[in-house]
Amino acid sequence: MKKVVIHSPGNYDHLKIEQDKIPIPGEDEVLIKVSASGVNFADCCVRLGVYSSAEKYVGWPITPGFEVCGEVMSSGNKVKGWEAGQKVIAITRFGGYASHISVPANQVFRLPKGMSETEGAAIPAIFLTAYYAMHELAHPRKNSRLLVHSAAGGVGSALVQLGKAAGCRITGVVGASHKLDTVKNLGADDVIDKSSKNLWQEAESHSPDGYDVIFDANGPETLKASYNHLSPGGKLVVYGFHSMLKKGKGTLDWLRVIWGYLATPRFNPLNMTGDNRSVLAFNLSYLFDQNWMLQEGMTHILGLFEQRKISPPAISVYPLENVQQAHRDLESGNTIGKLILTFDQNSCDK
Repeated sequence: MKKVVIHSPGNYDHLKIEQDKIPIPGEDEVLIKVSASGVNFADCCVRLGVYSSAEKYVGWPITPGFEVCGEVMSSGNKVKGWEAGQKVIAITRFGGYASHISVPANQVFRLPKGMSETEGAAIPAIFLTAYYAMHELAHPRKNSRLLVHSAAGGVGSALVQLGKAAGCRITGVVGASHKLDTVKNLGADDVIDKSSKNLWQEAESHSPDGYDVIFDANGPETLKASYNHLSPGGKLVVYGFHSMLKKGKGTLDWLRVIWGYLATPRFNPLNMTGDNRSVLAFNLSYLFDQNWMLQEGMTHILGLFEQRKISPPAISVYPLENVQQAHRDLESGNTIGKLILTFDQNSCDK
């Protein structure tokens, strides 16, 4: 088998493709021959050494990757319901950049009929993140006014679709004009191109009384203003700090990181009580022990796909050998939707 291994934090060249033995599934695991693996911004943070759960659960060396799609090869003696050859989607807490992987059976789901394997690999991480933010934390009602930052990205595009499926009014924010149509086609009611217009003036024009929920993974660049544009009782949901990392450089700018840390607003509960606003934050990689959430979330998400109420994100495909380019492109901020690694199983077996 082949897998990507990172031996120490660093630039794109720290993503090494190595050979290894095909794992033997544990008694409650399913062994999957991987066709496609999702690439997420969190993987870039893992490579840079700033993803705390990676150190907690794995350490160095590490194989990144939170999701795969492929077919069942075999399973442990306590596993029921999975047979060799079945097409599946699996959630992984790291290890997904591999041609073969053993995954706990309760993290494996059937690939919906009519969905390709590259589409399947694009689903779990971004849609589960969006599901948890939307339905476990924000709990919007029909006609709630939502603002989604980075709405053309992976999680952003999932938030737009889940918000529309819940009957909400969506304002999406993008950082470049070529992303406007993508977000409009996802169903957003309004889209703001912050590269050509004043973000917050436009946001106020679309919802003068503020937003019931704002989803923000930018970090210090927008957090304070996002909070200030909540309506009474509004919720700011935080799931990342992308603006603390310099785009397209592959390494950390520590001055930028330190500035970002110091510039991050500190929300005082006493003031928040007076403001009548809330701040909610999470990291999905710490929630894998909450199997009820993974099961409920994926059941809800896959059900919406089968009902055609949501659709897979725009996908850019990279062969495993181009993993470094995939990280470079993702960090550039110019990509739309989801990046996927694909595996040539004939070459993996050599």
